[in-house]
Amino acid sequence: MTKTVKFFALFLTIALVCASAATYQVTLFQPSTVAGKELKAGDYKLTVDNDKATIAKGKDKVEATVKVETSDTKYSATSVRYTDDNGKMKVQEIRLGGTTTRLVFN
Repeated sequence: MTKTVKFFALFLTIALVCASAATYQVTLFQPSTVAGKELKAGDYKLTVDNDKATIAKGKDKVEATVKVETSDTKYSATSVRYTDDNGKMKVQEIRLGGTTTRLVFN
């Protein structure tokens, strides 16, 4: 193989890997529990890769298994739905604004 073909093959592989994960911004307005870990209120980066969601801000990072569902209509804004777990707010679902995607946390 020539160097150009090798470079193109490498570039295509990297592009496909990057395209498989989607990144969003999510704001937690109160202390929230995800996969057993409590996160402080604030803005977080949310990365979705198949059935895995990663929520990160600085050193705070948590991974959780999610069920990715599709709605009939687009969500106008990103919203977080909670359940009360003995006084702690546990993230149940995140609806991603501008998309039809809903992430349901186990």
